[in-house]
Amino acid sequence: MVEDIKQRLSIEDVISEYVELKRAGRNFKALSPFGNEKTPSFMISPEKQIWHDFSSGKGGNMFSFIMEVEGVDFRGALEILARKAGIDLAQYRTSGDTKTGELKKRIGEAAELAAKFYQAQLKGSQSTLEYIFKKRAFTKETVKAFRLGYSPNNGEALVKFLMGKGFTQEEIKKAGLGTQRRTFSDMFRGRLMVPLSDQQGNVVGFTARLLDDDPDAPKYINTPQTLLYDKGRQVYGLHLAKDSIRKQNFVVVVEGNLDVIASHQAGINNVVATAGTAMTDSHLKALNRFTSDIRLCFDADSAGINATERVIPIAQNLGISLSIIDIPAGKDPDELVRKDPKAWQQVITQKTYAMDWLVRKYRGQYDLTSAEGKRQFTDTMLKLVRKLPDQVEKDHYIKQLATLTDVGEQAVRDKLAGVKPEIEARKRQAKTPQPQAVKDTRNIERQHHLLSIALYQPSTRGELKNIPEDLFVEPRQRAVFVYLRDHPEVRDVSHIGRDLKAEQEYVTMITTFEDFERYQSLEQAEALRLIKNTKTHCIKEYVIWKKEQIDADQSMSSDKKRAAKNQLDMLLK
Repeated sequence: MVEDIKQRLSIEDVISEYVELKRAGRNFKALSPFGNEKTPSFMISPEKQIWHDFSSGKGGNMFSFIMEVEGVDFRGALEILARKAGIDLAQYRTSGDTKTGELKKRIGEAAELAAKFYQAQLKGSQSTLEYIFKKRAFTKETVKAFRLGYSPNNGEALVKFLMGKGFTQEEIKKAGLGTQRRTFSDMFRGRLMVPLSDQQGNVVGFTARLLDDDPDAPKYINTPQTLLYDKGRQVYGLHLAKDSIRKQNFVVVVEGNLDVIASHQAGINNVVATAGTAMTDSHLKALNRFTSDIRLCFDADSAGINATERVIPIAQNLGISLSIIDIPAGKDPDELVRKDPKAWQQVITQKTYAMDWLVRKYRGQYDLTSAEGKRQFTDTMLKLVRKLPDQVEKDHYIKQLATLTDVGEQAVRDKLAGVKPEIEARKRQAKTPQPQAVKDTRNIERQHHLLSIALYQPSTRGELKNIPEDLFVEPRQRAVFVYLRDHPEVRDVSHIGRDLKAEQEYVTMITTFEDFERYQSLEQAEALRLIKNTKTHCIKEYVIWKKEQIDADQSMSSDKKRAAKNQLDMLLK
């Protein structure tokens, strides 16, 4: 399928949809889509079908370009380019995957028709129009850009419309647009409808806002989880914000979808929202494809503080710089934007590093002149410090907490570690001879290739059976290895990404175009030869490393060392 796409599309045609190209001899040049520049540094070679951006150092083929500019993985780029080439990916799938793909397509079509239906109904709801144009002060252009609409309150309007277009009740239900009450009826009734889109702008679901003052009804409801919509992954407004995020090199995350709309109307486009304050690693990874500078603008209430605490260690593990934006008391982004857009523009540039923001918040909550206040403050902060993956940062906050509470630094360190466990550990360490540190010389890249072959060639996974788990240096590699070894039948790479959520970043990394091209097209005999050869090298490195560990272990007797080495030699046979 990769070759079919290459034959139908040229790289210059693909890239010209995103930037304006100018002829430069046999090549083309353009302003970089990955930053702000006045002199073109982005070059395209039609002859070689490659591109290179000298301003950022990025480059590759049409697949890598789509991955960069759209913020998707290889599979996402494949789907986008297949659509551009007019290729139906279903023909390359197994029967089970084809059925799922066809259902996803139907759900997407139903969601798109629903958005158009709700837009058409908007003019019939005077209260919704007044809310949009008077209370929120949105313009017609903004309403059109964000495709705002209205769901009629008669119960079956959308269901009848979609069934009239040939959709079944099952398809409408799986799209999250219909539900079985006494009769099969609309999921959303009498609400302002805000379409939710994926990164390419395709409608995948809706947020529905109640406009009537009904104390028994929730103010907001979202589409239930479907094949297309996942609340834990949905970043509202990203399809309209991604270009601005890339150029500004930071993103602001707010709580409400309508706050996003207000900000975009004011010309401040690098603003998105999640569903409330519940940010996940999937949200962060989606945004991290465009920038590592993520700024949260949540309410400074307990929910906002708790959300910040949860997301700090996740962000740090992803290499993200997480900070907080404070807005004037009693205001939300929408109100500030409507009253003073320039003030909102200034506010989002005044960030505070997330941990520093929490220190300041909790410092104001406790009496640091009393013993109880110092205990409560350090109890709260050390729970966060303990989760920080960077030791230098941990050390910084330990010293800061000692200064703020006016106690000895060692007291804070003892509290963080727990004095009794530390003393016991020292006693055990004194009694037991410790092995000397042995440098790990194993080739991680070779282990990566071993997993890549097994990933793209399921028939080779039998070769993984007798490999020790600790052969793999990185925990995420080890997790993927165990999955592939225990699931030899799984062929769809996307399943692995869903099942191994904690290792999803690594799964994405090994599903790159280069590995896909390298291993997907191999004949079975060649794939087996390659994986056996790679496996042999990996095991040799593993055995050497383990033997060096055994030699350095002073607690083992000579007989035990000899037996352990003999056991390792069995792996080489």
